[in-house]
Amino acid sequence: MPGKRRSHQEILAVLQRIGSGENVEKVCRELGVSTGTYFRWKSKYDGMDKSELARARQLEQENARLKRILAERDLEIDAMKEVLQKKW
Repeated sequence: MPGKRRSHQEILAVLQRIGSGENVEKVCRELGVSTGTYFRWKSKYDGMDKSELARARQLEQENARLKRILAERDLEIDAMKEVLQKKW
């Protein structure tokens, strides 16, 4: 399924299956994962256990949240600067 978010167990299972010698394209096709996604997972998560993978994904989510907060704050600052620069 395109766009489906995979669990930690599913990601580790894919990495382990392919790491044990199964064909990349075959496993990806069976599980509905693109080979690009597999190689991205491999570069990010290969060698991690379940708890390390969970922590890495948690940190990625927190990073995305903080980036959104920062972007919103920057927009608010720009809006305040614009208001303050107007001559009343």
